[in-house]
This record gives sequence, structure tokens and C-alpha cells, in this order.
Amino acid sequence: MTSVSLIDNSSNFSGNSRSLLKKRTLLFRYLAEINLIFGIWYLQWRITYSINFDALWISIPLLIAEIYSYFGGVMFVIGLWRPLVRQIKSLDQMNPLLRSSDWPTVDVFVTCYNEPPEIVEETAKAALAMDYPPTKLLVYVLDDGNSADMRAMAERLSIEDLQSPKLQQEAERIDAEHSYLLERLKQLENLTPNTQAAEQWLQTSSSELAVNRSVTEFVQSLRSLILWLSPADQSISDSPGETLRDRLITERKTLEEAIRKKELELLELARFRYIARPKPAGVPHHAKAGNLNYAIFSGETSGEFILTLDADHIPKPQFLKRVLPYFYIYNLLIGKYEPNKIAFVQTPQDFHNIPPGDPFGHQAHLFYGPLQQGKDGMNAAFYTGTNAILRREALVSVGLQNFAEEFAKDEKSLNEFDLVGGISSHSITEDMNTAMRLHSAGWKSIYHNELLAEGLAPDDLSSTLKQRLRWAQGTIQVLLRENPLTKSGLTFWQRLHYFQTMYSYFSGFSTLIFISCPIIYFFTGIVPVKTYGFDFALHFLPAFIINRLTFLTAAWGIPPRELWRTEQYAIALFPLFIQAVLSVLFGSNLKFQVTPKQRQSGVYLQLIWPQLLIFFLTILGILWSLYRFAINHLNHPLIYLINGAWAIYNLLLLWAIIRASVWQPPKET
Repeated sequence: MTSVSLIDNSSNFSGNSRSLLKKRTLLFRYLAEINLIFGIWYLQWRITYSINFDALWISIPLLIAEIYSYFGGVMFVIGLWRPLVRQIKSLDQMNPLLRSSDWPTVDVFVTCYNEPPEIVEETAKAALAMDYPPTKLLVYVLDDGNSADMRAMAERLSIEDLQSPKLQQEAERIDAEHSYLLERLKQLENLTPNTQAAEQWLQTSSSELAVNRSVTEFVQSLRSLILWLSPADQSISDSPGETLRDRLITERKTLEEAIRKKELELLELARFRYIARPKPAGVPHHAKAGNLNYAIFSGETSGEFILTLDADHIPKPQFLKRVLPYFYIYNLLIGKYEPNKIAFVQTPQDFHNIPPGDPFGHQAHLFYGPLQQGKDGMNAAFYTGTNAILRREALVSVGLQNFAEEFAKDEKSLNEFDLVGGISSHSITEDMNTAMRLHSAGWKSIYHNELLAEGLAPDDLSSTLKQRLRWAQGTIQVLLRENPLTKSGLTFWQRLHYFQTMYSYFSGFSTLIFISCPIIYFFTGIVPVKTYGFDFALHFLPAFIINRLTFLTAAWGIPPRELWRTEQYAIALFPLFIQAVLSVLFGSNLKFQVTPKQRQSGVYLQLIWPQLLIFFLTILGILWSLYRFAINHLNHPLIYLINGAWAIYNLLLLWAIIRASVWQPPKET
């Protein structure tokens, strides 16, 4: 797909950053209020006038499903109440200027497990090519699969990077500075004998043993020393011998330390490094969270900030310059930039391999747009695991705090110190849980809506379903283990945003009820609603229409086709959501499954048998009703017509995943 920036990069504003309400927010608020009023009006009518007491077994579940959906909608619109559009000046355009020598050090963590080395290499090369001082940028491959091929690739790429013009130029600069320091040290050593003689002369200056030659040598040595020292260091105390000796010792130590730093700087020019943590058998390794935490706590990394990238997400050159300014605030009192309380800045995820029509529903401009902007407006932006920069200090401090709590519960956790650190290991969706912990500790977050990295989306249904199942299971895990409604430190709005996400994964049960009702009516004639006449239309249609208008206003600017695909998958994945809830509630052993980065060819109809069953039962119900209508055995045709329209809508929603199960890439000609 074509990459486009999602934000106006214009710097025509005062200050280094600004935030504005998203356009049409006021219109959305008006519609949202009307939507909620009509929704409660509809539910009041449903509860008091429309329940079919002759079929409570289906009437009550449908009513519960509608109430569930209404409260989900309430949280949805509240979450979009304050969507922010942020603008920021790049790191080299900040005013006052932040000198490049004062820019922070950054570690780039490219996490991988079993991905092909060529995919990781492409990401690593892009990370090394980012526009940032080479001595302040280190790129690490965190290879959790400990692959020999990956290690060999890392060694080869590290050598290639050292031979690049950028690194060669940097090496020449460091070498020149190192030579200059060595020359200064040599000068200092040449001056030492004469200054020692001068000290001796000073000690005997009160006697008559001094000779003209000694005086001459002392004067020459003193003159050379004063010329050699910097102007700021030319003051001599009343005790010349002691001052010279101390000055020489201090200068020698300073030079030796500077030389050592330059030698170390030269050694550390290797910017691309490889880390494969030990994984002893019989102990938990905590998957991706453990991989990241080992890199943070192992002592091999020390950058002030950490950019996390999935193995296939290729960063753009300006990534760091566009995001790092969020982490600083200018202090007018002391006249310099200081760190603020921002723990992480999340940027969008997008993909460059999405087939035409997006058959697997990977485009997520709704989430990485209005939803994240709404969360950002309430300091509740989510960390999503990749394309984000995190402050090491925040991760380490919160990690230690949570480790102390774990240790208080179980002293055996001491054996896992480097695995239960800053990145949460409580859930297989470690990213959202980590963000929640950071927020609860008082740290803040930012969502920067500019496309700065692109990755590979799964291009087969099997891989897609594995990924979505992991998201659903991990989110429900967090709900059970660290419920945001009871977690201390979160604001009301943060609790709402986290809970709304968790709440949405229970929608599989309500969806099953909604899509089953027409089928039940086609074959049994039983209706869950007592009346489908004018009274039903009067209450349902206004609520439905205003609901759609509210949604379209919130999603303004997103292509209608993408919104439709998003809605299709929200409904069609109902068996997966039910599976996720039941697997977590009943304590199934959940494992982090890495999403395959290469197509798993095949036809996957067997994976969607529940959807196929509903699809064919719906078609059969429609055909059965048409047959009864043809032989004039159909009572209440209007009710059948309404249920028929409902059923066709369900078929259109389910068709997306059925088509995806048999989708094949175009054959190359």
C-alpha cells in the first residue's frame, strides 16, 4: 500500500508542540448525546412493552444482548469524547535549540523468535539508517529462538555497518580526538621532570644554594606549563610547588580518563548487536515480555529510551526525530530542557503487504485514529508492542515496583528477576498490561498519529486467527489478574478505557444471540419481540439510524469499505471471542504464539465451521420461508420480511471471513 503521513507536519505554530481537538468533535458530541437518549428510550420500550413472555428462553437472552451492546456503545462514545490531534516540531527544529550533543541515547529492540533472518535484516538496516547521531543509537536483535542463522546475519551486518561511510567518518573523528589527547599527555610527561626540578628549587629558594641555571630552567618550565594549560587554569596559589604538583596530577588523570573514554567510544562504534538470552528448561520464560526484560535488565543495554519494533516493522528515517521531542520540556528558570513524565509515545501500525480489498481485515485506521486519539485525550493511550518509544527510567521503576509486589507474594520469583521487570509478564498481551501499569504509577502517555513504520500483516486466515485469539485471550487475562476497575492509581477515565477494551471481547455471546434469532424464527415461528409493527419501527429505526450517523461521524475520513470490513470481522469472529473467554475462565494453559511472517498456504474452511453452520442455516431458513410463501402457508409475512432483511445483513457480515478462508494470492504471470 502507499504510505501516507497521518498528521500535518507543519511547524507553523509557537512552542515545540500543540494539541487540538479533532475536527467535527462537537458534531460527534451532539450526535452521541442524541444516540444515547434514543438508545435508552428504545431499551425502556423493550423492557416494559415488547418482551414475549411466551418465549422467555429467547426473549431474555436477546434483551440482555441488547443491554450489553448499549452499555458497550456508551463506553465507546465516552471514549471518543476528547480525541486529540497532536503536532510536534522535530528534534532538530526545537526552539530553543537542543544541541545534538545533548540528544538522548536510544536502544532499538528488534524482537524475533523464528522469523526468517532476511526479514529481520531489512528491519535492522532501516533502524541503522535512521537520521540520528551514530554514537547515540544502538540496534539490538533480541533473538528468542537463538538461531545460528540469525547470529551470523547479525555479525555480518555489524561489520557492514562499521564499514559504512557514516561510521568511517565517525571513527576518523574519534581517532583524531584520541590522537590529540595522546599528544597532550606526551607534552605533560615532557614537562614533568622540569617541574619536579622547579619544586626542588622552590624548596631551597630561601637558602643561598640556588644558582642561575636552576632559576632559568624553572622559569622556562613554568612558562611552558602556563602556556600549555587552558586560560581558566592559569591561577597559581601562594604555594607554587604544591599547586604545580597537584595540577599535574589532576591534568594527567583527566587526560587518561578522556583517552579511556575515546578508546571505549571507538570500541562501541559497533551499533548493531545480538542478544540471545539463556532459556533453562523447567522455568517460565514469559515469551516476548521475558525477551524484552532480559535485554533491559541484563546490563548489555543502557539507552535512555527504547524503541520497540517487531521483526517485520521497518522504521522510517525520521522516526526518532519526530517522537523524542515529546519526552522533554523546556525549563525557563534554568534555561535548559528537562525530562517530563511521559513514559511512552505510541505511533500507528500499518502494513505494506495488504492485498486489494483487505480480505483479512488488517487495516486499523479506526483504532490507530479516532480510538487512540480519544484515549490520548484522557491520558490513556495504549502501548501496542511495536512502533513505540519508551522511557527506560519509567519501565525500570515500574518494573521494580511490580517485582517487589510479586516477591512479597512469592519469594521464588527472585529467580525470575530479569524476566518480570518493566514489561508485564502477567498476560500474553504484555503491551496493554504494561501501559496500564505505567499509567497506574502516575506516568503519562502520548499517541502520535503519524505513520513512521510499516510491517507485514498475516496474509492467510490461520495466522490471522492465531493473532486475534492471542489478543482476545491476553486482554481477558489482564481483566482477571489486574482488573482496571480496582487497580489503584488509575484515573476514572483510564479505568473506563481499559475496561471498555476488555468488555468488548465478551461480544461473541451477544453476537451469537443476534444472528440466531432470525434462524429460530424461520424454522419455529417464535419471535423474541412481542410486536414488529409500527411501535417497533417507531422505537428501533430512530435509534438505529442515529447510531450509524454517530459512528460515521466519529470515523470521518476512514474509507467506508474499511469501516464495513471492520464491522464484518467484529461480528464474524464471534466464535473466536467465545473461545477466548472460555479458555481464560476455565484456566486453559495459554501460550504466546508468534504470528507467522510468511504465508501459510491452504484453504481454512475447517477453522470457521461455526460461521459456516450459521451461514447455511440462515440461507436454508430464508429458502424455507420463501417456499412456504410460495405455497401460501406463511403467516405474518411482514415479520418474515423483517427477519429476512436481518438475516441477509448477517450473511453479508459473515461472508467476509468465509471468503478469507479460501482466499489465494494472485498468480504471478
